[in-house]
Amino acid sequence: MPVDLTPSQALGLWHDVTLQQVQGDGRDLTLRQLAILLEIYLVPPPHTVRGLAAKLGVTKPVITRALDTMGELGLVTRVRDERDRRNVIIKRTVDGALYLERLGDLIIAKGRAQPL
Repeated sequence: MPVDLTPSQALGLWHDVTLQQVQGDGRDLTLRQLAILLEIYLVPPPHTVRGLAAKLGVTKPVITRALDTMGELGLVTRVRDERDRRNVIIKRTVDGALYLERLGDLIIAKGRAQPL
């Protein structure tokens, strides 16, 4: 169902969501890390460092650094591709799925509270 928001209302919603995320969750993800996480969870696998770098228009080392942090936070894991050892496959985790589910719930709640 489409939602009609003015740019100011949309930014207010984004502000409310990001503020609560920073205040309520110790995992303070960057925008790039969040984009990577959403790509991994919303687009069917497999996901590779090379593929994520191409999708986001950044270098593989940029993706690797982001994944290092996200791995430490338990949001993703990495394994070598058994068919092609040069590739690193990015895997989802239960904790990562729960993080995004809570984020989705927060967006819905804040969206419902947003005055139109």
